[in-house]
Amino acid sequence: MAICHWVSGAANHDPDHFVDPDQLNVRRSPQRHLAFGYGSHFCLGAPLARLEIEVALHTLLTRFPRLRLKTTEPSWKPRIVFRGLNALPVVFS
Repeated sequence: MAICHWVSGAANHDPDHFVDPDQLNVRRSPQRHLAFGYGSHFCLGAPLARLEIEVALHTLLTRFPRLRLKTTEPSWKPRIVFRGLNALPVVFS
């Protein structure tokens, strides 16, 4: 018996479909991605999640316009399915 594990995040890193897939670019033109699933498996909460992050980032950057990352190499948790940060140190003034 073989076990096959689908990592949908890997599809979002295909350089044939995404320019510089490993670089965070908040100004990247909207493209098809699989972050919220696809078709009948598309996340019903996707519009709310997008709105929440838009409001959160706008509020944070309005309140702290000089907010910057303290490090260029964030520390990632060793995960197979959902990638996450151990911490994201920032500085602001």
